[in-house]
Amino acid sequence: MTDKDSVNTVLGSKRLSELGRTLTHEHLAMDFHTFYVPPPKHLKFHFPEGCPSLQNIGYIRQYPYSSLYNLKLNDGDAAKAVYKDMELFKEAGGGTIVENSSHGLKRDISLMRNVSRSMGINVIAGTGFYVASTQEASVLAMTKEEMYNLMCQELEEGCVECSHVKAGFIGEVGSNWPIEDFEKRAICATGELQAQLRCSVSFHPGRDASAPMEIMRIYQEAGGDAKRAIMSHVDRTLMKKEQLMEFADATKCYIQFDLFGTECSLYQLNPSIDMLSDAQRIKRIALLKKEKKLDRVLMSHDIHTKHRLVYFGGHGYSHIENNVMPKMINKGFTREELELIAVENPKRWLTRQ
Repeated sequence: MTDKDSVNTVLGSKRLSELGRTLTHEHLAMDFHTFYVPPPKHLKFHFPEGCPSLQNIGYIRQYPYSSLYNLKLNDGDAAKAVYKDMELFKEAGGGTIVENSSHGLKRDISLMRNVSRSMGINVIAGTGFYVASTQEASVLAMTKEEMYNLMCQELEEGCVECSHVKAGFIGEVGSNWPIEDFEKRAICATGELQAQLRCSVSFHPGRDASAPMEIMRIYQEAGGDAKRAIMSHVDRTLMKKEQLMEFADATKCYIQFDLFGTECSLYQLNPSIDMLSDAQRIKRIALLKKEKKLDRVLMSHDIHTKHRLVYFGGHGYSHIENNVMPKMINKGFTREELELIAVENPKRWLTRQ
């Protein structure tokens, strides 16, 4: 690993002071086909199979997981769109992307390097293991020690598929609900390795309000430091204000609202909940601000499907900077507070302590 004031990016070690405005949970390339959901019966003959157009993008925005084409963020069409989006992100003042594609999501480190080099954007690659349903049988059979060793190798020496690139954090470490045995081993290995290397960690919880606390329990019992961890996707997991505040009071981890730009109330992967809007996300952050917990808040988009890229009619990686933060200013946030969320909190999370 680098010294405490630097982080490994895909182009080498970088001073934390040079990261600038940082998105802490994004994907530049990944494959999400495991989570395909058939379209509603009344739409199955109308649902687009290929590239979305003005005539069908409405279907995909409403049912994004019912298009296999949309779920492949790792083909040539997606790569071209990502390059354009990174150009817009840079133009909006963006500095760094924390790329959360871990083992199971088919990360593309070569693309990360090419984007970083050509666009002048820092990209930090993750290591670790996504949910069990995305893994090959050989990976599911790994012991906790084997998981620990692989993650340690990728952080200290180089990634399996690109040996001259070191991962800069562990994440996203994924689990379902209830948490499966493979996922418990991955969380334990993460906690043990974090205690050893003092590295940063990002968790993906199952879609149940009990999941975040259970993840933190397993992680901390394995030795992991809560202050070095992010709990992702709170805006689709801790749906009630009381749940959010109880979790914030009970643990010292970073609380990440990372589905900005998702404005559809229907969440296909858990239809029982009503997905928050950006306006509601801002209100939740304002609540944490009122409770003097703004130093633990992070914001991102978690772009993992094509339709959320600008080229495909989406909001892109510059959405928070261009659209959300101006609204936050109108709602009473100061520029210093936005700087805390976008620059200082990511930098502190990435600092080895």
